[in-house]
Amino acid sequence: MDQVIFHLGTHTITAGILMSALLVVFGAFVALRAGWLAIRRRIASNPDQRSRLLSAYQLFRYVVWIVAITIVLQILDIDLTFLIAGSAALLVGLGLGIQGTFNDIISGIILLMEGSVRVGDVLEVDGLVGRVTEINLRTSTIFSRDGMNVIVPNHNFINENVVNWSHNALETRFNIKVGVAYGSDERTVREVLMTCAKEHPMVIVDDEAHPIVVRLADFGDSALMYELFFWSQRIFRIENVKSDIRFAILQRFRETGVVIPFPQRDIHIVTPVKGNTEH
Repeated sequence: MDQVIFHLGTHTITAGILMSALLVVFGAFVALRAGWLAIRRRIASNPDQRSRLLSAYQLFRYVVWIVAITIVLQILDIDLTFLIAGSAALLVGLGLGIQGTFNDIISGIILLMEGSVRVGDVLEVDGLVGRVTEINLRTSTIFSRDGMNVIVPNHNFINENVVNWSHNALETRFNIKVGVAYGSDERTVREVLMTCAKEHPMVIVDDEAHPIVVRLADFGDSALMYELFFWSQRIFRIENVKSDIRFAILQRFRETGVVIPFPQRDIHIVTPVKGNTEH
């Protein structure tokens, strides 16, 4: 065990020291594996906590590696204080150059500890709607509704306005706007909108806590503006649900004679009278 393997600067690395360092790294892998198995068992018994447990494991993984690397450096007899002091000027320059990266890392730690954004949540960030598939220390991955994996810096979740559609509940309210011609029977319009929403399988019906509501929103220039409000658990593909309801509304309007108008303008042309000259 005292046999010299190689020299690291002024330090002599023996077989015993190298074996101890390798055992620490192996122990880190074992700890991570055990932690992952424990997390999987907890997820299986309590699926509702899946996002929080995955975030906790991610933070646990970073802590394990930081501790393992620190112990390995101590085993190798490398003075961290000397390294930090000797590279102070370099660290200052790096800090100024990559302060955005540090901002992302701090934001990632906040996300993992706070749990405001979790794996599986459906978010809207800067107009992008998608499901969070991974939260890392610097960036997170969002699977968009277009089928693309988008890498988002973590500071966007902290510094920007983020709409978390699945943070508080699985049910979310959505709305569809439609304009009908003046003179249309308001009871017919309301019945058509209510029926089209109730007939869609992804819309929550017969629930007092999540009612389907039709409102007369405004008196427009060319149309009466109605809004249909409904609740659904189909958050990620809600645009497909809205499209289905719009198709159904269009068909019912044709059957009942309700017209969706388009803007019209009357143009009056004034013909000057002969012999009338203006000075």
